[in-house]
Amino acid sequence: MVIPPSGEQYEIRHGDQVVVLTEVGAGLRAYAAGGRPVLEGFEAGERAAGGRGQLLMPWPNRIRGGRYRWRGEAQQLDLTEPAKSGAIHGLTRWVTWRLIERGETHARFGYVLHAGPGWPFVLGCEVDYGLGPDGLVVRTRATNLGAAPCPYGTGAHPYLHPGGAGVDDAVVTVPARTRLLVDDVSIPIGEEPVEGTSHDLRQPQPIGARRLDSTYTDLERDADGRARVSLTRPDGSAVTLWVDEAYPYLQLFTGDTLPETRRRTGLAVEPMTCPPDAFNSGAGLVVLDPGQAHEASWGIEPGPPVA
Repeated sequence: MVIPPSGEQYEIRHGDQVVVLTEVGAGLRAYAAGGRPVLEGFEAGERAAGGRGQLLMPWPNRIRGGRYRWRGEAQQLDLTEPAKSGAIHGLTRWVTWRLIERGETHARFGYVLHAGPGWPFVLGCEVDYGLGPDGLVVRTRATNLGAAPCPYGTGAHPYLHPGGAGVDDAVVTVPARTRLLVDDVSIPIGEEPVEGTSHDLRQPQPIGARRLDSTYTDLERDADGRARVSLTRPDGSAVTLWVDEAYPYLQLFTGDTLPETRRRTGLAVEPMTCPPDAFNSGAGLVVLDPGQAHEASWGIEPGPPVA
């Protein structure tokens, strides 16, 4: 028996929308609507390279040196990004999640993150994927199952499909007034307004040769409280990723540092409840008391096909 690198595969459907989810990391491997790809995902015989479709818990992005202090005690995480001497994207994306419930249009997964190096806590993690007429909704819930308060953040790493050979010919809109400035290992050292800079994407802008690996915040939200990033393809069709108010940060990444076959083939739009290195800076960090839970939602609207 051959087991796929991402474990068991789970398909959910609504109308002409099809989503494939994975046992490993409870990840989002593929999403198509009307026979066209919504996400730039990965094949069943591959692993989720570049973070494709992965959930990021209990922190998104990076922690400098994998080190932080909590309640006066120094913690050292494994360095999962050696090139930048950091710990990246949490502790749950390569582990086996348990399928709790599954129907035609939805699936719910759970995982208990026990204590380990640099993480002396116990966290109950759940994610629910649901398809409906407006697209995909992803809801996460984390509960502190330990006896002491714990730090927490979450995020996700989908790549929107540009509809062509790469992202250069796509147009992006990002409703953010501020971006974070970072050092040589991508840790925030300040922020600046986007107005008047090449990072001002509040109006539709062609990606062209832009190399994006930036954290945006100060998001402009619609009347429903959601902030929406839109990617318009060369044929005029568009896909939209939205985040609720639990996500004040978005990371955009054009994939310029990925292997050549995956470079600039999709636009990563990463919802984040906190910025990079929040375990040290405290910015946007959630502190969960024993028994306390945190919930957050984001989703994707595939948009109608071009007539």
